[in-house]
Amino acid sequence: MPDSFTTRPEIKGTFGVVSSTHWIASQVAMGVLERGGNAFDAAVAGGFSLQVVEPHLNGPGGEVPILFWSEKEKRVLSLCGQGPAPKLANAQYFRDKGLDLVPGIGLLPACVPGAFSAWLTLLRDYGTWELGDVLRPAIELASQGFPLVPRIVQAVVAVQDLFRKEWPDSAATWLPNGKIPDSNELFRLPAIAATYTRLINEANSKADTRRERIDAALSIWQEGFVAQSIDRYYKTHAVRDTTGERNSGLLRLEDMAEWRPAYEEPVTLQYGRYTVAKCGPWSQGPVFLQQLSLLRHFNVAGMDPYSSQFIHCLAESAKLAYADRLAWYGDPLAVRVPIQALLSEEYSRKRAKLISDKASDILRPGSPEGHSPVLPDLKASERTLASSDIRFGVGEPTFADLPPVETWADKEIFVGDTCHLDVIDKQGNMVSATPSGGWLSSSPVIPELGFPITTRLQITWLEENLPGALRPGFRPTTTLSPSLALKDNQPYMVFGTPGGDQQDQWPLAFFLRHTTMGMNLQEAIDAPSWHINHFPGSFWPRATTLNHITLESRFNEACIAELRAAGHNVKIGDPWSEGRISACTREFTKNGHLLLRAAANPRGMQGYAVGR
Repeated sequence: MPDSFTTRPEIKGTFGVVSSTHWIASQVAMGVLERGGNAFDAAVAGGFSLQVVEPHLNGPGGEVPILFWSEKEKRVLSLCGQGPAPKLANAQYFRDKGLDLVPGIGLLPACVPGAFSAWLTLLRDYGTWELGDVLRPAIELASQGFPLVPRIVQAVVAVQDLFRKEWPDSAATWLPNGKIPDSNELFRLPAIAATYTRLINEANSKADTRRERIDAALSIWQEGFVAQSIDRYYKTHAVRDTTGERNSGLLRLEDMAEWRPAYEEPVTLQYGRYTVAKCGPWSQGPVFLQQLSLLRHFNVAGMDPYSSQFIHCLAESAKLAYADRLAWYGDPLAVRVPIQALLSEEYSRKRAKLISDKASDILRPGSPEGHSPVLPDLKASERTLASSDIRFGVGEPTFADLPPVETWADKEIFVGDTCHLDVIDKQGNMVSATPSGGWLSSSPVIPELGFPITTRLQITWLEENLPGALRPGFRPTTTLSPSLALKDNQPYMVFGTPGGDQQDQWPLAFFLRHTTMGMNLQEAIDAPSWHINHFPGSFWPRATTLNHITLESRFNEACIAELRAAGHNVKIGDPWSEGRISACTREFTKNGHLLLRAAANPRGMQGYAVGR
């Protein structure tokens, strides 16, 4: 086993801890704790800051699922910041355009943006600060300037032709004076600062109490000038997308006005001493729980955490769980998802018997409650690529040079990315949030507001008999997946990662290495990782890849050879390329003192954990 060297220390403290995918957001959140705010105030301030400093990975027009522990209420809750499909967005509309899939970029794939309203709902109900105070860091960053991480500049370079030729409103924001942003200069987003400042001023003029001011801001966003600007732009503008045509949008004021974020009971699973909570099957979160349910039938604790045996067991479990995601997950407000059956001991025991010492090369969804699975038409991707315009990219938040279409199945170019934030305060409140959407690359900037709108509708299918089908007024099945775990029935850990379809793969190895194999948080994050591709990708063009596994090159040659001998199609990535995990824990010492810990991902030299 490698020595215990880590890229940075595991942070320990008693006052508060924060970990996120950007050092500025971590410090903003920690600053709120230092000034008397609680974990909910800190998470909201950090979340709004992430919208500014990671605009290629999330934005004000995006979405956010949130899991949290309230120390006052002594319970875990999920807050759904995933907005639904517009009322005008039905499968027949897209089929009448000759489409097999919802496009990945432009105006057509918009959902109701849910991030702003979810953050405000959390602030109103569990925070203590005023809206203007939690928004101040984001406003200052947007108005005074913030440093550009290299990936932002790369993102703009990747889509500059689209902006220059087709999306002038985005060009005006991201190509100031017609030039690529300089990574050595501060970058400003004055329109976002103006939007938030106007919203605060209008809300303050309409209400007398903190709660009323936050409610007023919610109404302004969902029904006032923000929603009106979105409605006007989506009605009157037509922009080029991957269809090769210019299309207007389907999102309307009515869609915005009728939706509000909702609290839900999370889905949970017991794994040894740990109770793991995830968002419902409108997210891919239960995939994490299904894998744990399968792994209860193997002696994971007795495995070498760097071995081919450990990797193989987790990879094969992931294949089965993700096949069930494809066949069974959807918005439970629209379809019945047999989630308890999928997580049952009986079901997992039967499924675990499918895992052998050889790699599976087929999709194998199960039959919970005896029902037969129904899969989408996996040839839709091929037909879509044959008739699409990909000169300007594919709508993903992570960029790479586009190879010839005929080679896409063998390329790792559809690896999603987003943001993550975890906070624990001295009272023991805990927040785990995975904001995403509203990527600068995927839809045009609305000039009056300064930001684009989510394109999450691309995750739906156009076959109406599927649980994950496009349904007007209902949520797409998002990849976003924050995590929260209890230990011995006491709140213990918040954690998560960006990564699209990897969001319930990378954290699984981290979780097991920490909880059953004795690694501290930072050791478990730093340890070499991997991911599989064994399903249609969640993002346009939804290409299907089977039995591929990508490993960091830090695994030894014997491990790699053993995986190949087992039948895995192995790709070796860069040594620090797999995972973006953030994590924080709380635990009482033997003397009864609350001890907090935090750790952050070193990959990409951007994530940071802070605390004292």
